[in-house]
Amino acid sequence: MNRATHYHNMTTEELKGEFQSKKQELFNLRFQHSTGQLKDPLMLNKVRKDIARVLTVIKERDLGKVKQVEKKASKKVGGAA
Repeated sequence: MNRATHYHNMTTEELKGEFQSKKQELFNLRFQHSTGQLKDPLMLNKVRKDIARVLTVIKERDLGKVKQVEKKASKKVGGAA
């Protein structure tokens, strides 16, 4: 499953949480980069692109181009007899 599909399968609330966590991760990576502690500089680009993907899915839903995914409450099957 590619990343775009992964984000399309999330609810809007999950996407907003993912956006916040990616912004925090980007901040941390920038800080590590400026102090010379970043081991993989390509992570900056990956996180920026992930943020763009999340924002794109949110915008598509706002415009009504994509249906929102609704998580259904799972029912317990079976029980004590």
